[in-house]
Amino acid sequence: MTDRVGPIEGSGGASATSGAVDNLGARLREVRRRSGLSLREVARQLGVSASFVSQMENGKSQPSVATLYSLTQLLSVSIDELFDVAPARGRAGADAAAGPVAAPEAPVSRAAMASPADAWPSDGAVPRLSVTQPGERTRLVMDSGVIWEQLARNTGHDLDFMEIIYPPGSSSTTDDRMLRHEGYEFGYLIEGELEVTFGFDVFVLGPGQSLGLDSSVPHLFKNLGTVPARGIWCVQHRRA
Repeated sequence: MTDRVGPIEGSGGASATSGAVDNLGARLREVRRRSGLSLREVARQLGVSASFVSQMENGKSQPSVATLYSLTQLLSVSIDELFDVAPARGRAGADAAAGPVAAPEAPVSRAAMASPADAWPSDGAVPRLSVTQPGERTRLVMDSGVIWEQLARNTGHDLDFMEIIYPPGSSSTTDDRMLRHEGYEFGYLIEGELEVTFGFDVFVLGPGQSLGLDSSVPHLFKNLGTVPARGIWCVQHRRA
């Protein structure tokens, strides 16, 4: 899996993709200035150098997926707005007719959510095939800064398959309250580090490491580093 920004499909095909990526730097600069943040302040909050932010805005460097998501959260914009492209149309796949699923604008309180099973909207229908594209997936931004992105929409009510991103300094909850819910969760960390508190045990999960844990035991994840922590997570919900 690459963490560089991938192709963005649109009605203009390859030309739209090329134009969207070419214009990303200018859009970043425009949105940053509109937000009132200085280049150095953006760099500080992302945990990167000011020169790297400048290179992104000048089109000399492209952000990784994790950095891109941190930017959208920091600048309060959507992926579509940042690329300034229309949502994809005419995708093949069983759930293509449903079209892009918009992410909610307001942050979600993770502490108030009884279980991750309550995270995603559902109409009860489970398609036999689900193919999702970058920039079109349902995305939840927690009040703690953590981002969940749904990787498949046909997992039903008993399983979640998602990408998680913990920006630098973020935690599962805003007040470091430990979480617990029925079921198990399994994760593979792609980049960055996560401090994991599981009951009375505390350890650091690094890139390439994976875990499985009983979610009914109080647990908490924290990113104490200076780069985003990104991983793939599966959450199994135990139901009576």
